[in-house]
Amino acid sequence: MLPVSVVAETTDAARALRAAGLEVHDDALSRAMYSSDASLYRVPPLAVVRPRSVEEVAATLRVARETGTPLTSRGAGTSVAGNAVGRGIVVDFSRHLGRVLDVDPEARTARVEPGTVHAVLQRAAAPHGVRFGPDPSTHPRCTIGGMIGNNACGARSLAYGRTDDNVTGLRLLLADGTEVVTGRDAEGRPTQSGADAVLDGPHGVRAVMGHHLGTARTELDRFGRQVSGYAAQHLLPERFDLTRALVGSEGTLAVVTEATVRLVTDPACRVVVVLGFADIVAAGHAAPAVVAHGPTSCEGLDSRLVDVLRERRGPAAVPPLPDGGAWLFVEIAGDDAVEVLDRAHALAGAGLGVDARVVDDPATAARLWRIREDGAGLAGRSPADLPAWPGWEDAAVPPDRLGDYLARFDELTASHGLSSAPYGHFGEGCLHVRLDLPLQHRDGAARLRAFLVDAARLVADFGGSLSGEHGDGRARSELLPHLYSADALAMFAGIKHAFDPDGLLNPGVLVDPDPVDADVRVVGVPPFRRQLAMAYPHDDGDLAQAVHRCTGVGKCRADPRPTGAAAGGVMCPSYLATREEKDSTRGRARVLQEVVRGELAWSDPAVHDALDLCLSCKGCASDCPTGIDLATYKSEALHQTYRRRLRPRSHYALGRLPLWARLVGRLRLAGLVNLLMGLPLVGRLMLAAAGVDRRRSVPRFARRPFRATFDPSGPGPEPVEGRRPVVLFVDSFSDAFDPEVAAATVRVLRAAGWEPFLPERDGDGAVCCGLTWITTGQLDAAKRILRRTVRTLAPAARDGVPIVGIEPSCTAVLRSDVHELVPGPDADLVSRSVRTLAELLAQTPGWRPPDLSGVELVAQPHCHHHAVLGWQADADLLATAGATVTRLSGCCGLAGNFGVEVGHHEVSVAVAEQQLLPAVDAAPEAVVLADGFSCRTQLADLRGRPSRHLAQLLDAADPQG
Repeated sequence: MLPVSVVAETTDAARALRAAGLEVHDDALSRAMYSSDASLYRVPPLAVVRPRSVEEVAATLRVARETGTPLTSRGAGTSVAGNAVGRGIVVDFSRHLGRVLDVDPEARTARVEPGTVHAVLQRAAAPHGVRFGPDPSTHPRCTIGGMIGNNACGARSLAYGRTDDNVTGLRLLLADGTEVVTGRDAEGRPTQSGADAVLDGPHGVRAVMGHHLGTARTELDRFGRQVSGYAAQHLLPERFDLTRALVGSEGTLAVVTEATVRLVTDPACRVVVVLGFADIVAAGHAAPAVVAHGPTSCEGLDSRLVDVLRERRGPAAVPPLPDGGAWLFVEIAGDDAVEVLDRAHALAGAGLGVDARVVDDPATAARLWRIREDGAGLAGRSPADLPAWPGWEDAAVPPDRLGDYLARFDELTASHGLSSAPYGHFGEGCLHVRLDLPLQHRDGAARLRAFLVDAARLVADFGGSLSGEHGDGRARSELLPHLYSADALAMFAGIKHAFDPDGLLNPGVLVDPDPVDADVRVVGVPPFRRQLAMAYPHDDGDLAQAVHRCTGVGKCRADPRPTGAAAGGVMCPSYLATREEKDSTRGRARVLQEVVRGELAWSDPAVHDALDLCLSCKGCASDCPTGIDLATYKSEALHQTYRRRLRPRSHYALGRLPLWARLVGRLRLAGLVNLLMGLPLVGRLMLAAAGVDRRRSVPRFARRPFRATFDPSGPGPEPVEGRRPVVLFVDSFSDAFDPEVAAATVRVLRAAGWEPFLPERDGDGAVCCGLTWITTGQLDAAKRILRRTVRTLAPAARDGVPIVGIEPSCTAVLRSDVHELVPGPDADLVSRSVRTLAELLAQTPGWRPPDLSGVELVAQPHCHHHAVLGWQADADLLATAGATVTRLSGCCGLAGNFGVEVGHHEVSVAVAEQQLLPAVDAAPEAVVLADGFSCRTQLADLRGRPSRHLAQLLDAADPQG
């Protein structure tokens, strides 16, 4: 808990901010969420303000001055150096100040608010044939204000330069409340107004620079990626440009309220050349020769990073790469396709590596770039399968020295007992890396400091920069004396004092820095293994390690990707509906990190507020490059909170639905229950008793469950009429509510040469995966159910009989959750034996899908199908069949019990409106393919639109079906 003095200070600051009419958040949940960014550091703020206008920003700054409270500006919180956390007021510009104010295609400029997401600006500019040049890997969620703060660059800076090359004017508020406007005159010369008090006078910027002219001219701007410190070279009298000087100042000199940025035209043709090298050092040595070919991008990637991706998502996640242990992804671009291809083949044939491949297919190129974009998250697990951390994230050296630096860097990491998977902007000498620093150990902070000091000295030896694009922040500011002279540091201090004499803006960064080993988030956090229900096998059974997988890269805040070939993931559907940080995967992880620290109890309202709108879709388990799994953590939190306590009524009704469904079927009460649910008053009372929103309809029970009607061709798992046996895992939804799907599955399997049989358990004859118990956190019961099911399925699996599932979410339990709840050899065996229908058919010799030429499909893959099972087998099957498929990548919004529970209806509908509803509305004649019972129910409920399972599609199309 916070000391009493801090609590009192929090209350005083919040009271003053509220009195100014501001949107203030100083509750435990908000302070936990904003305590960290994408860095190592945890600094809980006193309060978070989300301004709606420039006037509210000014009011916040006024309160900060009057109360002596520090102020830190924050965009999307993707800063990896701790630039966006602070002990005072954190101002979140991303919530309300994210508009594109104007796009001028003639002048090729745009005016934006600081919270404008990079991708939003690109969408606004695209209709005019222009775009903002810099494109960091976080472009789907990072803000322009954040890019200005750090002087971000991105993969194509060889063509477009850094952010300071692309900002033509700023509106800012100084710490004393003065508004400063910078820009360009008609001749393109830099201008500024309102800055006289800062620039002139005995302690003004011009006087400061007059004392350090030689230093500014010789120590700064030595190569393109020298970003560390202030850009004081732009304050020299011969090149004075206040706009460019303020870009990269990390919010320590002024608060940006508006920016005018330069736009560029995109080349008509882009081709990727992938060059393979023996190792990353060889790739670094070759980078300058590659740049001589005039590429727009030259990105380096080590095999250690690619191996992590293959292990996590399977071999198919990585397109075929040339031979080698490291690669350069090189983009050649231009307006003449023939000329671009000629240049690409010339580069591929230049003999710069051991192998080369020219990629001119846009879809394959997009997959390659996605590997690079996910680098920060993928590198969150080291080659030694240990947690890997930022901290030494983006050092840069002159490009012609990169190869030698990489060799020395590998020696340095080895000497500290560390491993890494490097990648980066090799064309400009910038290296990104995450390191498996032993921060959880008692001496973790000391070992972090020792490595950072040695790494800073190494970069200085190579004439490099501690930061190549992310800024120095808390991670490197203390190390600047290793890079710059005392005179340079005095110059930086003088600039800071001229702009912010009271040190109000983002203190602890750049000038008078905090120690690099202070406030490190995971230092001192012990393992959390006591009385856990889940096994966390990928995190050594440690929940603390599991929740700290979230490094804050913020991919969960990204806008949804387009449908079709470029379709991405489903994460994070609730954030897309609410745009609230607490509803993002990252926000939830931050709160759970407070739990494992002992700062919050499982039952704390902040924990349940953060987890309430988690749909347990498991999208994060596959889409978050760090591999975090909030669905599992939510189940654990519900289990810990309600174990041996009274639960919400929906847990008893919906969480135990298979039990009630089996009872209805056994007693043949389907007709009566359906009748009662159809009576207005009785139906409403039953919904209320079950914790179901009254606006929801309840699926009708089938007259007879599937299991009661199944007619096996044989007695059990033996070949029948030449057909091979397959276990048909009939879930409770297919059995009780949609038996036709199960029946269609049987017909398709038999037509393909398989003979399905139902696994039976002694006692009641039915097996269950326990999904509804899992999602409601009734994990003791879930374990008992799943343990019996594994015991029942294991003999067939041991005999090599495959197990095919019908409902994706239940199939996913047998593929994945089984390891968390009932780990062991039998669970492993069952998991390996589980197949989706498409996977089984793909492995069936001689089977060919029916002809679906001319069939237009809108495919809604179930979230668990996408995240756990993988939908590629389905996509391949449909492509072979000739169907025209529009594949959606978003969640349907129902997600089992989530969407029907009281309090979730609006969010459930809002999630459906992201992709599902617009897609089906736009294709009224298309067949909607939805294997998930929840997806079919949601569509029927919100649109009255029928949809079909893959088995029904194949069965109907089969002339023998």
